[in-house]
Amino acid sequence: YMKDLLKDLEEREKLFDETPPEEVKYWFEYTGPLQKYFYRYSKSRGKADYFEGRDDSGVVSARFLPPAGGPEHSSFFNTPDKTIPSNELPLHYRLLDNCFAMGSAERPNLTEGGNWDIWFGKNAGTGTIVDRCRILVTMNTVGAGKGSTMLWETQPPSKHASGPKAWMSEQETAAMHLERNLKELDAMCATRLIAIRLQMLVCEPIPGVWTEWMDSMLPNCGGKDAPLLNMSPDRLDKPKDPYEDGVNVEERASPVQVVVVASASTADTCHNLKSGFMEKRVQDLILAPPYISKGKDSDGSDAGTAPIPDNFDPSVKTTHPDLVSSDDYDLYIGLKWSSLVSTRAVSSFLQASADVAAAAASPNNQDTQKPEKDADGVTVEINTSPSSPFLVPSFVRVSYVSEENSKIAKWRMHGDFFHPAAWEICKDSFDMTWIPDSISGNGGVNGICYDEKSPAFTAMQRRLEDERPDGEKEDCGQWWIYMAEEQMSLSPEVYANEVSPTLVQGGSNHFWMLTERQRKEIVKTKVCEHNANGDEKEISKCGQAPQAIIPLGDMESFQINFLPNTALGKKHNISRRPGYSKEKEHEQDRELVRERKQLKGQEDIEKALFDYTVYPAALFRKDATIKAARARDTVLTKKEDIGEDTFGPYTVKSSYYDVTIKKPRPPMLGWCQAIARKGLCTLYGEYFRESADKRCMEACGMRKNFSSL
Repeated sequence: YMKDLLKDLEEREKLFDETPPEEVKYWFEYTGPLQKYFYRYSKSRGKADYFEGRDDSGVVSARFLPPAGGPEHSSFFNTPDKTIPSNELPLHYRLLDNCFAMGSAERPNLTEGGNWDIWFGKNAGTGTIVDRCRILVTMNTVGAGKGSTMLWETQPPSKHASGPKAWMSEQETAAMHLERNLKELDAMCATRLIAIRLQMLVCEPIPGVWTEWMDSMLPNCGGKDAPLLNMSPDRLDKPKDPYEDGVNVEERASPVQVVVVASASTADTCHNLKSGFMEKRVQDLILAPPYISKGKDSDGSDAGTAPIPDNFDPSVKTTHPDLVSSDDYDLYIGLKWSSLVSTRAVSSFLQASADVAAAAASPNNQDTQKPEKDADGVTVEINTSPSSPFLVPSFVRVSYVSEENSKIAKWRMHGDFFHPAAWEICKDSFDMTWIPDSISGNGGVNGICYDEKSPAFTAMQRRLEDERPDGEKEDCGQWWIYMAEEQMSLSPEVYANEVSPTLVQGGSNHFWMLTERQRKEIVKTKVCEHNANGDEKEISKCGQAPQAIIPLGDMESFQINFLPNTALGKKHNISRRPGYSKEKEHEQDRELVRERKQLKGQEDIEKALFDYTVYPAALFRKDATIKAARARDTVLTKKEDIGEDTFGPYTVKSSYYDVTIKKPRPPMLGWCQAIARKGLCTLYGEYFRESADKRCMEACGMRKNFSSL
């Protein structure tokens, strides 16, 4: 699987060697295909107008990548077993091993003729019914529509239409975004590693054509293909859409379940995007804590407020058995219809969760009493004790610039790059931490930093020798982005988040995942808070809230495309914007800019700088890397080495970002950067984490002390 990458490196080096020095500019590392972005339909030309540019951010986007979770991930998970060398098989099945290790102990019924057999059939090679990673996807569909019409009052897209599709803008209808998400889910099932159940949450019943259409979009997950167009001779010019007159919904086990989560009295609240009603429902269905299934106890008291016994089993769900969410799963995804789900996000989330689990199980981190010998303010040791922070990998949404009208479009694209940007965080929203031993190998949670029985242990030790500037052995682990603030959405979502806060501090309510292991921990805390019944003292004993983290080496996999792409260039509410924890500093900066009056078009530029949040994916990576590198530089630099009025770095630097502008970066650095951005540090984890090739360790976030100056 490395062949194409090594060929790419050769081509970069060749280009670098053959280009005259005066032509070698910054654009050197931006390789990759030119992409077209169609932004409007031109009536006069009869086709869509487009811009050409590159999106080299590495984020999976519906705009530029075909379904299946990114090209590398798609080909990697769909490689037939017989073409994979036997020693590489464990890496191809790592997703499954991680999933089983952190999933439910209860496995599905794999008997012949059962639901599993009907949905997925037998394995072509062996003729047996095989177990898969079971994922529950619970989708919040509130606000999905076409203009001001609710989505369910329009017709679903036709599956078997003839001829090319009419061009549609990303803002026209939610149907295209729902369709894209269903294609991604179907591609996950097509890998033969994942089994998906989709729970669509709606406020009131929806027409059967939509249920049938959603089912037909998931043939690999057990859905049934859509009926063909009716091409009767009298209608050849306009074939009849089989959904036109409604459908009879069949009685069979389907991968899709539509759940009406509101009653007549709560329907208005449910439709209100500020109410947080649906966000809460998604959390309740996924967590299924025991106090939620309200009912009367045998003594007639209301069971909803009765305390839960201490010895309850968090793996047992007491929600109604007809809900598919009451079944056992290994992984849960809660998302809004406007967020793009992908195989890559699932694979990276499972790997990051395994990495954190490996760190918590490390014997080196268990002794919480000993003071750290080289306390540096960024190293966080996590372990299995209750006082240790409970870390859950989390996601951030990113959006492209949208071109709803041609005038904006004309002004916008004079640059060469399409770049997705976050708007719910800024550079003050996170801190960096180094977590020792947070690397897990093949075969589930497998701490290759410390487990001497692990086959990768010796390779890991060899990699870390002679790495530090002072000649000592480098630490084993990786850098993590540690969310220090809640993510701040725009209105109306920001109000919904206040009513129904995220389960994980610093996480997103619009796209989040939990493994079964993490779900059980959260349920224990929730039950403890429920039993405390509002008593602050009791609640404080329930343990800390889970904390959101993102691995530095694979951060683009945790950036989720917001499909309508309309989020940028909107103002946050004044008191509710990213960076709120440093509001005073922001005001001071603004004052400085005002006083200097050095800017042409002062007012406009000041507004652009301070009133809007546009945080591009590449800048997020740069800020995170620099924060980590400076933290280590501060620790490793002796006081006497710091001259007056000088700025660091002094001892260690980021090899990619701390470069002078005059000299272009060598091709190797750009190559590693592209690999890290595409999420290949974890997808090809066995190579980038365990082999003798150490070239990309820094880009993959695994070198504690970066590069020495």
